[in-house]
Amino acid sequence: MPFIIFAVLIALIIGAVILIFITSGKRGALKKVLGLVGRIALVLLVTLTVFFGAFYIMLQKCCNGPSEAARTLFITTILETGQLKFLANWVCSEEEIQEIVDKNKMEKVDTTVDTSLISINTASDDPESGEENPYADEEFDENGIRIEEISGRTFFAKMMIIKDPSQVVMATTSENGNWGEYGKNLDEIISDRGAIGGVNAGIYVSVGNKGGKPLGVVVENGQITYNQPSGLTGLYMIGFNNDNILIIKDLTGMSAADFENYVKTEGIRDAHCFQEESSDSNNHFVSLISNGEARVLNGTGSGANPRTAIGQRADGAVLFLVTDGRGASGHLGATASDLIGIMQEYGAVNAANLDGGSSSSMVYKDAYEMSSVTFYYKNSSWKLPTAFAVMPKN
Repeated sequence: MPFIIFAVLIALIIGAVILIFITSGKRGALKKVLGLVGRIALVLLVTLTVFFGAFYIMLQKCCNGPSEAARTLFITTILETGQLKFLANWVCSEEEIQEIVDKNKMEKVDTTVDTSLISINTASDDPESGEENPYADEEFDENGIRIEEISGRTFFAKMMIIKDPSQVVMATTSENGNWGEYGKNLDEIISDRGAIGGVNAGIYVSVGNKGGKPLGVVVENGQITYNQPSGLTGLYMIGFNNDNILIIKDLTGMSAADFENYVKTEGIRDAHCFQEESSDSNNHFVSLISNGEARVLNGTGSGANPRTAIGQRADGAVLFLVTDGRGASGHLGATASDLIGIMQEYGAVNAANLDGGSSSSMVYKDAYEMSSVTFYYKNSSWKLPTAFAVMPKN
């Protein structure tokens, strides 16, 4: 977008200069101006040709050189992007791309959450309970929140830990179930909800960075505000029930009526969707840890990209993880293996991948802890329709 605006401004300036010379009758000067413009255009054309030629050669060397790992990482990473998937076809055939995808899939996992594994606040507030609490010395701020920095080999990340899961809710741009064409920046969504922090949440229509329409399902305070569970393949609901337990639910085969019944019978209070699909057109994944068991990966499992993930510990505390990537601070991003390792280290019993890429962002106390990787959204985010928000501590 900045490049387009810059090009339009240059065109307007050149047009204005030509118009001035024409109206002033200085045709000789106009000829000189047109000659100068022609030379500039030629220089730009040569520069762009050299740039894209060098870029193409670099991709070919990377993907068809001696390193199979580099080729795999490039293809799996680029397939996770919203607008750059076509680059995979620049260097590999459809058959080669599918072969790479097939070798780097994740094993299917049972996402039926065992709610008995989560005991909210057990032993944390009762020293006489006799139960060992590994988080007894953990310190939180006045809102029951702590934020820690994490440095990985190919990424930088921040982990937000929320002690009380009842503080985590859905925040959206919906007005009584009506979704506009445009979403809002994460900090705006959080502020409008009266929350003090949060991260981006579910899958949505991101074309043109309008961000107004979610995909799949959205539940806010027990009310369904978006209900198309069969709109995409591989949709999973990620959210909380009335007992404040994180639920990860496969929606395959569910109709809108089925989902309404599920929300009612299972007491789902706040939730949204992300997609599980491994193909040559998409490479999305959801479940990371299920009932304490890490998901089994084949090969790399995924590419390296900016990520947003959610988890819950045995004591009920909620984990929000956001990483950078795509060149931000020189970082490529985090893989599925990275996310699983971090969530295990922080004690997650259940954990899921959320929408990532340029959407990945984290806000706390009106400031961006982690912002979009796109340079012109350095201190904001992409337009979003949904977010996981953290309400102030009562």
